[in-house]
Amino acid sequence: MKTLYKSEQSGRSMVEMLGVLAIIGVLSVGGIAGYSKAMAKFKTSKALDQVSTTVANIRTLYSGQPNYEGLNTAIAIQMGAIGAEMLSGQSATSATVAYNAFNGEVTITATEVSGRKNAGFELVFSGLSKEACVQMASSDWGSGSGSGLVSVQAGSATAGTTASGTLPLNLATAAGGCNVEGDANKVTWVYY
Repeated sequence: MKTLYKSEQSGRSMVEMLGVLAIIGVLSVGGIAGYSKAMAKFKTSKALDQVSTTVANIRTLYSGQPNYEGLNTAIAIQMGAIGAEMLSGQSATSATVAYNAFNGEVTITATEVSGRKNAGFELVFSGLSKEACVQMASSDWGSGSGSGLVSVQAGSATAGTTASGTLPLNLATAAGGCNVEGDANKVTWVYY
């Protein structure tokens, strides 16, 4: 009796497997790029929320006071004007530094407005990407008289009632002020 062996091959060839791997690679790169963009948008949105919440909390906290004398970052933290998510795991009772969504430092100080000492406060967000800096500096933070916004500064570009220009910064001016590559840009807001 003679046995015949059939040689049937099943499976994929090397070329087909390389094609599949190439497709997976392209899809992965696209996914990573999309994820990076989404995270940048999320951080910018979070930082915008942090600014508006912090400003509202400080203005509410000092609403019964004649001025902002003694206001600094540590006092704002202790009084609860800065949210817990901005403390990066520090205790609110011992923290002296706050951080924005980009892990840049947030500073708050009482400042002079219209020639009156401690009549306002300055909020500075450091460590921003160029894109976040432009968006934050050019957002309308309340250009009406009731908003309390006096000026916005991004790098060397300033707009406000105490500086040349009007509020908010336009995109071109903000882009010129937020020209530092990497995460070294900062935006400063002054409120009364």
